Formats: sequence, structure tokens, C-alpha cells
Amino acid sequence: MASTLRLFRPSLLRQINSPTRRYVSAFGYTQAKSLVFSEYGEPKTVLKLHKHSISPAYGSEILIKFLASPINPADINQIEGVYPSKPKMTIELGTEKPAAVGGNEGVVEVVSVGADVKSFKPGDRAIMKHTAFGTWRTHAIAKDEHLLKIPDKFADISALSAATISVNPCTAYRMLKDFADLKPGDYFIQNGANSGVGRAAIQLGRIWGLKSINVVRDRPNIEELREELMGLGADIVVTEEECRSPGFWSRIQQLTNKKGIKLGLNCVGGKSTHYLIKQLGEGAHVVTYGAMSKQPLNLNASALIFRDIHAHGFWVSKWSDKYPEEKAAMLEEIFRYIQKGEFKEVPFEKTVWNSETKEEELLNAVGNSGQAYGGKKQVFVFED
Repeated sequence: MASTLRLFRPSLLRQINSPTRRYVSAFGYTQAKSLVFSEYGEPKTVLKLHKHSISPAYGSEILIKFLASPINPADINQIEGVYPSKPKMTIELGTEKPAAVGGNEGVVEVVSVGADVKSFKPGDRAIMKHTAFGTWRTHAIAKDEHLLKIPDKFADISALSAATISVNPCTAYRMLKDFADLKPGDYFIQNGANSGVGRAAIQLGRIWGLKSINVVRDRPNIEELREELMGLGADIVVTEEECRSPGFWSRIQQLTNKKGIKLGLNCVGGKSTHYLIKQLGEGAHVVTYGAMSKQPLNLNASALIFRDIHAHGFWVSKWSDKYPEEKAAMLEEIFRYIQKGEFKEVPFEKTVWNSETKEEELLNAVGNSGQAYGGKKQVFVFED
């Protein structure tokens, strides 16, 4: 009996053993699949496709099905065990060893709700309220506190736009709003400008009347990328080499009437940070939200002492947990931009996840997401 009961969720075990017994049958169960890991390490090595059954929603439970789930760098770092936020490993999915589901961002549709659920109904769409829920799966049981409902007025927003709104657009939004007093016409500068956050910053800056200077790595198709970013609203697009040239600083001084730039956004680290800070004006702010080069931050002491440069770090997950009401308002604003056609989603490459999809296909998508930064975002798109 003990080995059989291991396959049920602990909440179901309590219901079976409680005076108000809940009887379940073989019918009504949802067949689900999840990408799980029982130890930290290289994603393609530790991730496994796990099949399991989910019983009907009961009480305060909400049965959800995933529509789309992106693969972000933070997801990879989490599986490798080097990310600050770690999911709890359990045997609730019936795995032999305690395991967690990969993924932090996604959009879901409510399939059914328990009798005690008042805030959601079948057909509602939602995104994850917090990280570490585990979004690389077809179905899950959630609670009200796990989900942030997408208002019905945004029913025309695509699943892809909804699935990718919580991390990149929100990171760009907060960095442009919270660190420097930017006014219409002011410049900000960013490296990794063709990343998801970089593209979001360009578009939000355009909407708010800000001007952006965007630094990217050189590549054979640099003119094509330059044109693409300019199409999003970028004012200037330069390579890392151009940013380091002696004449670039003079160009910045001319553009800003010798006041320099008020804000720099850094996701690369290493020497790129040094040349980014060099373009900033006195008293400006540099915000680091990533370290894609995996090199130490190159921050010159003289910039702090003599130019009063302020260095900050930003982690959108921590901000979201601390300010849930502000997050909801911010998401609504971004949804409105998307609805009006003012804000475009990042270039993506989808991997269809259906009943026939093999583990190898899913792991290949995860592997592709770890390639050189600036490419297309990998997204799981779920089909029945």
C-alpha cells in the first residue's frame, strides 16, 4: 500500500486519510509530461521527460495547461545550480527521486477549478506570479497564489507575447524607470542591445520619448542587425569596437551637449562594462542585470570617485516578489503597448510540444538556448 500511495500528491493523501474522504477513480485524470531534474548539472544531462497523472482539481486547486513556456538563461543557471533561486525538489509527481520541473516563465489556461476557487474559472489565462513554479510541462495543479490572471480585455494578446512578458520587458521597464530621472529626449546606453531585454528597452524608450545608444558584438550581418534594431526604435547602433574608438566619446559629448548619458544598462560584464561607463556623464547610473561574457565586472575606481558614477544590480524576480501590485500594473501597461502594436515580441524559435514529442527534441531546444547570446529565444509551444 505504501508504494502505491507514493504516487499521489501529499494533499490527496491527506484527503484520502481524513474524515471527509475524497474518492477518486481511474477516470478524470489528466495525463501530463514534465521536464524534471533530480540533481544539478548540465541541462542536457540531468533533465528527463517524466510522464505522470494529475487528479481532478479539488478544493482550492486549479488545474492548468501550459500554452507556451520560454527558455531563459536564468532557467539554465537554475538547473546548473548556480542561480540564487532554487526550486524545491519533491516526489509529488511520482518520480523515483525528489525532483523539480525546469522553467520559470510561461502562460497557462485554466482547465478546471476546485469548489473553493472564486478568482479563476475554466478558460482564464494567467502567467506565473513567482519564479520556481516549473513551467516546462504540459499540465500542473496550482493555487491562486501561484497565478496572475490576464484580464479578459487582453484576450487578443498572443500566447507567445504573454509567455515572454514577465522577464525581459519587465526588467527593461524597471531599469529605465527606477534608477535615473530620465526625461523625454534623454539618452541611455546599453550593451547586449539585441538581447531580449535590450530589444524591450529600445521599444519602451521609443514609446516614452527616450533616445537609445545600443552596443552589440560585431558579426558578418551587422548591417542587417543594425537595421532591425533601428526598426524597433533604436537611435544609434554601434559595435563593441566602435564604442571603444577614441572618436565615439566625442560623438556622445556632442549628442548630449557635453552632459553625458544618465543611464547605462549592462548585461555583458568584462571590458564591455568599462567602455559603457566611459560614455556616462557625471553622477550617472550603471545597472547590471546579467554577465553574459562570464567575465568579472570591469569597474574603474576613478569612475566612482571622480565622476560619482553609481553602480547597481537588478534582479527582476526579487523585485516582483516584493512589489506584486506594482508588477500587475506594469504588466497591464505593457499589455496595452502590445495590443496597440507599439511593442513587439522578441524573435523566437518554437519547439512544438505535443503527445508525440520526444525527449531529445525538448533537450535540443534547451541546448540551443545556451548558445551565443543575441540569437532567437527558444520557446516551448504546447499543442494538444
